Amino acid sequence: MLRYDTMDDDQRGLVHNEQPTAVNDDDDDDYAGGFVAGGGGGPHDVEILPAGENDFHNVELHSHIQISDAPPDKWNYTYLVFYFLGTATMTPWNFFITAEDYWMYKFRNTTLNESTHAEEELTPMQKSFSCDLTLTASISGTTFLILHAIYGQKISLRLRMQGTLVLILVIFMLTAGFVETNTDKWQEQFFLITLLTVVIINICSATMSGALFGIAGLFPSEYMTAVVSGQALGGIFTALTFLMVLAFGAAPNTTAFIFFSIGIALIFLNIICYAIVERKNFFKYYVEGGDKFKIVYDDPTHSRMVDRGVALEPNIRDVLSKMYVHAVTILLLYTTTLSVYPSVTILMQSQDYGKGKAWNDIYYMPVVNYLFFNSGDYLGRIISGIWGRPRKNVHTVLLMVLLRMIYLPLFLCSNSTQHIFLPVIVSSDVAFIFMMLTFAISNGYITNILLNMVPRCVMQHEKEMASSIMAASLSCGLAIGSMITMLFVQMI
Repeated sequence: MLRYDTMDDDQRGLVHNEQPTAVNDDDDDDYAGGFVAGGGGGPHDVEILPAGENDFHNVELHSHIQISDAPPDKWNYTYLVFYFLGTATMTPWNFFITAEDYWMYKFRNTTLNESTHAEEELTPMQKSFSCDLTLTASISGTTFLILHAIYGQKISLRLRMQGTLVLILVIFMLTAGFVETNTDKWQEQFFLITLLTVVIINICSATMSGALFGIAGLFPSEYMTAVVSGQALGGIFTALTFLMVLAFGAAPNTTAFIFFSIGIALIFLNIICYAIVERKNFFKYYVEGGDKFKIVYDDPTHSRMVDRGVALEPNIRDVLSKMYVHAVTILLLYTTTLSVYPSVTILMQSQDYGKGKAWNDIYYMPVVNYLFFNSGDYLGRIISGIWGRPRKNVHTVLLMVLLRMIYLPLFLCSNSTQHIFLPVIVSSDVAFIFMMLTFAISNGYITNILLNMVPRCVMQHEKEMASSIMAASLSCGLAIGSMITMLFVQMI
């Protein structure tokens, strides 16, 4: 039992309801813990249990102490799996939407004579497919990311990770099976089936992404960097695959089958890797508690502080009050990015377009728009993982995001034959490539900064919910940006 006459000055100050000074350095696992009341009070409350009124000789104090005894991550296996899981959050979906020629072929006008060389008019399904795809994906994905942020912790982690990956695998196998299936006589039904699979894929991807970001927030910051870097690396892999297929000039069905087969292999490997990593002691340590601050008390019958096993549950209002600026910042970041990339930037062309050179006429835009952007995004996330500044001042990051909006008018006024209303200000290929690279690097850099900053500003038991909220905010930014880009395309 802690006695008042044996306390130091800080402990006496707590008894008199004086607030302790928070220790705040640059370590990732910082937390200004202080003393807490067993009844769920604030981080600096103290519960006094006197034997008699005004008796300071029988005081029981509850406190937060950080207990760290993490086993080693042998061969960095967990880190590599987080990297690999990061690729699984976006790469299968990227393959799905990259097979645009395949979808146009599936929904073509089958009544026309294939031998005719007349230019075919797009069918209603061809015209609406891209828009319907974007809307169904955005609505279903964003909705379930928000639901996951609120209720995700009530569902087992294995179901959120393994269950969703298995379902995505089944959907991709079904989609690959349709490649060689003749759907010409039931195009409308196939159109509806495709949109249904899009909804299921995005619900599963949202649930898996929310869970992955949530648990990554429980680990040291480099593991969150691994997840976001894996996402960008998946974009690079998709771009390279697309360029290889473009170089060989494969038919739409062959291209789609290659994309879907790679997606199936990637998902299957992720299922195996996660099944192994969830059995690792290092993974279990952080997911099941890790370096969390545990409520302990001084037991009169023992000579040491013991854990009473009181579980701390996150409250969404408390979490949002600490990180709403971070959530708004990442929403603005991805609203800015998606408002011009890729729908606007893909309309730009080389200054030497039409002169008969393969680089200018065929490869310039896919390389610059997909490969360069994803490479720059990946580089930005790597840089922020090595030298991440600022670490704590989110308002500085918000200012960076607002200044980054200067790219919007520059991209809208870049070189394109589509211009009707806006003038061409940026016509040089070098200038456009520089803009694309810096735009991508800043996107990756700020993303990693924000996702690593959030776990530092909340309590340990709030980290998973906070990281899931950031994933939901990011998705909201994607959805809003996708809507704005439709307006921008019309403005050009």
